[in-house]
Amino acid sequence: MKEELAELLIVTARFLDYPDRTFFEECSNIDVYLKKYISSEELQKEMSQRLMPLFSLELKELQELYVETFDYKEKTGLYLTAQELGDSRRRGDALIRLQRLIADLGFEKVGIELTDYIPMLMELLAVAPENEEIRHLKRRLAYAIHRIFSQVSSSNPYFQIFDSLMTHVFEAPSSEEIARLLNEREEADLDELPYPMIYR
Repeated sequence: MKEELAELLIVTARFLDYPDRTFFEECSNIDVYLKKYISSEELQKEMSQRLMPLFSLELKELQELYVETFDYKEKTGLYLTAQELGDSRRRGDALIRLQRLIADLGFEKVGIELTDYIPMLMELLAVAPENEEIRHLKRRLAYAIHRIFSQVSSSNPYFQIFDSLMTHVFEAPSSEEIARLLNEREEADLDELPYPMIYR
């Protein structure tokens, strides 16, 4: 993968993770942060404009926006196999295969998130050597990210992150590919969760 696209994946993966205080302080000077991780000045400027609205919010507001965007709605959840399979029992097997792929590539999962956590898989995509399995993972992520992108309002600051990914990194899936994957999904009973979430 081109170095510039790998850098973009790493940066956007960080911004799609839950915004704790460490993250907020680390990224508070967005231009310094981008200069550290993205070599292209043109891409630095573009991402600065895209990400700046996130930093017009206080930390608690950003956390609430994150939970509302990604934790409340099944269609915008940040888990690859959930985007692909919904509530299907096949998710367990899919997670095991992903864990095996990560191990076979010489990496290991860190943190408490499930193996199919999309920001983590984006980081894997950025650093793993290109092969057929990685190309297949990229297509799977393209489908999931495109699906989330189609559900996030353009007025939501997180919209810009998905727009940048679909503009620079991922190719939109074909209508045939979308139809095939939708046929494999098992929908959750409710889109809106019936209980309050506790901010992490």
